[in-house]
Amino acid sequence: MSPTRNDRAGNERIRNELVKAERLTPDDGHYFFGYYDTPAWNESDRYHLCHKVDFFDRLPGPQDRAVLGFIDTLDHVFHPIAETTAWNFQQGSMLQWHPASPEHTVIYNVRKDGEYRGVVHDIRSGATRLLERPVANVDPTGQFAVSINFDRLFDFRPGYGYAGRTDPFKDDPHPEEDGIFLIDLAGGKSRLIVSLKQIWEFSQAGLQGKHRKLLINHITFNTDGSRLVFLTRYFPEPGEKTWGTAVLTVNRDGSELFLLSDYSFASHYHWRDREHIVFYSLGAELGNDGRQLYVLRDRTHEGEIVDRRFFLKDGHCSYSPDRRFLLYDSYPDAEHYRHLYLYDLQKKRGVTLASYYSLPGIDGDIRCDLHPRWNRQGTHISFDSTHEGRRHMYRMDLRGVLEEWAGAQD
Repeated sequence: MSPTRNDRAGNERIRNELVKAERLTPDDGHYFFGYYDTPAWNESDRYHLCHKVDFFDRLPGPQDRAVLGFIDTLDHVFHPIAETTAWNFQQGSMLQWHPASPEHTVIYNVRKDGEYRGVVHDIRSGATRLLERPVANVDPTGQFAVSINFDRLFDFRPGYGYAGRTDPFKDDPHPEEDGIFLIDLAGGKSRLIVSLKQIWEFSQAGLQGKHRKLLINHITFNTDGSRLVFLTRYFPEPGEKTWGTAVLTVNRDGSELFLLSDYSFASHYHWRDREHIVFYSLGAELGNDGRQLYVLRDRTHEGEIVDRRFFLKDGHCSYSPDRRFLLYDSYPDAEHYRHLYLYDLQKKRGVTLASYYSLPGIDGDIRCDLHPRWNRQGTHISFDSTHEGRRHMYRMDLRGVLEEWAGAQD
């Protein structure tokens, strides 16, 4: 189904001839990459990583395999490189290019001998080596990764964890032995840098002293790998419809823990630089503006709204490589369309690039968010979608849009 409708009255839509989207993946399975803030394109922007699976209408079980590989964007041929049973539909197997070797080395998670492990894989030689723990995020310099408890995450949100194991700390609300682990990517060893017990002790004022069962849902290095931001959430108790989210930051070694936002509402984010993060959140520490897209400054309670007229709802946000533009998307509207947006931060102008039909029933933990991702040059984006009846991966050429905007500025 083609993108043909506007998402809101008065919103500017880019002319069709300026946005060229093409499907990258074949019809012999369901293909997707996963999240929006993980390196999907190799250094030359020719190869795009993806997962290939046989189904898309249920959660993966412990024995369900995903084939990992890359699409050559010149001929759209899929090149398989490995298989894994440690994956989900939202973030895949954390498949990504290694920042220290982004042309031919990838990182992903597997299940081996009953344990989740990260893998560093040279796709030229085929050589692989195991990390001590599974990877949740990788430092942009390629020196370190961080790991969290994927069993606990599966119990909380199956679309983000891995199926088939029991959390060893299931009955402990905030264990001292679990939390955030730092992995040395060169040697593979890991160590606990922040425990869930520390997080509870640090943030318990926002929990009114209640021993809520905590977990780490998302965690990301900043742009130079010196600090991390992470979402701590608590499991809803009987009768509660949702969870509370605290946003914390910390140095890579576990020092200088900071509560950026207390337990309320916080969702998608992206680091602008080493000190600033764009965040769709309640912004409670900034005033009473409510749910907005904010830019927050780390280790302070300072921030500002990006554009209250344009960013009306939650979406997956990411800065272009030059930090001039924001890429954004939406959840399905009443007619099951997801919308793809581009925003010029200099001109304070946003547009709808396209709108794509989202198959009803493919929702919840198996939903297919667009999760739009920039290439390294900032000229193209990729996204996942079900508007042709399967999970597929698409590429959109933004050069026409960017050139028109640059010309209008001149």
